[in-house]
Amino acid sequence: MSVYDEVTLWSFMFLLAGAVGQTVIYPFTSTCAVKRSTLTLLCSFTPLKSFNEGGREVPLKIVRVRWCQNHELCQGTTPSVYDSKSTKNDPRYQYLGDMKTNCTLQIRDVQERDNRTFRFRMEADNAAGHYTNRTGVNVRVVAGTKMRIISSSEDKKFRGNETVTLLCTSVCTFHQLEVTWFKDGHALSETGLSLHLGPLTAKDSGNYTCALKANQNTLSEPYSLQVEAGADVNLPLIVGVVFGVLLAVITLILILFIIKRKLAAAEDQSAAGGEMEQKHPDQTYSIIMKPAKPEEEEEAHQQGTSQAVEDISYAAVQFKPKKQKSRHMEDADEAVVYSSLASRG
Repeated sequence: MSVYDEVTLWSFMFLLAGAVGQTVIYPFTSTCAVKRSTLTLLCSFTPLKSFNEGGREVPLKIVRVRWCQNHELCQGTTPSVYDSKSTKNDPRYQYLGDMKTNCTLQIRDVQERDNRTFRFRMEADNAAGHYTNRTGVNVRVVAGTKMRIISSSEDKKFRGNETVTLLCTSVCTFHQLEVTWFKDGHALSETGLSLHLGPLTAKDSGNYTCALKANQNTLSEPYSLQVEAGADVNLPLIVGVVFGVLLAVITLILILFIIKRKLAAAEDQSAAGGEMEQKHPDQTYSIIMKPAKPEEEEEAHQQGTSQAVEDISYAAVQFKPKKQKSRHMEDADEAVVYSSLASRG
């Protein structure tokens, strides 16, 4: 029965108890226990709140609770396994309930003599409030049984990072067991019925067994678990390393690309500057020079004209005719030259 079903059953029982008044409810009327294990008998009760006496309502209060073996009424001098009025109760029987609604009994270190029917009785400050549920709980004690391991997976070979849960159980399923887990004969710290393993690594390979903590004779048959060698690779670590390498490579490529772009830009700028100097030196000089004023332009024009005349005179002086001139002609030429020079002065 699942936890949800158990809660539903208890809720229904409490509603029923409220409807009919005085009740004692056992969720399970039959159960079994492995010898030397711990067994819990769940129980709840609803006492009678009051009774009618001579036409008036008299309130009731529970003053005593008892658990007995086999006796149907559990009253009077009947031996009890637990009696709230007694100081000589067997310590193996622990009352986990109270005097109001909870009557749960726990049996520790179950023995073969506990193979009985257990019944709960409540007693009030007036006999009208006494009540025993005769149905009781039938306990069956199993001796010499072996525990067994059930796996959450049908496979016994696993790969790294997988998970598996091992369950230590017996023929009795209606009680909680305190067990000891072993791996290759060495005790583990876990004491619950289930052992969760994962993420698996090669170190988890081995033979697992379990037994009742109070009875090592219940040791189960070994469950062999194998994790494939080399399969316990840390996937997140690999992903991180690969990502880091890719990031480094991309960063290096970007740096090289930026450097190449900068070098190319520098070369283009240098080439453009040299070409401008070669193709347009006069133009560059003319841009730098300050434009001349009109008076300066006129003076320059006159100086240019004088320079032209001087060049012509100089050319005439240096010119040598191919044929020898006569003396008369030489005198005439010298007069022309002299007149030219005189006009310059």
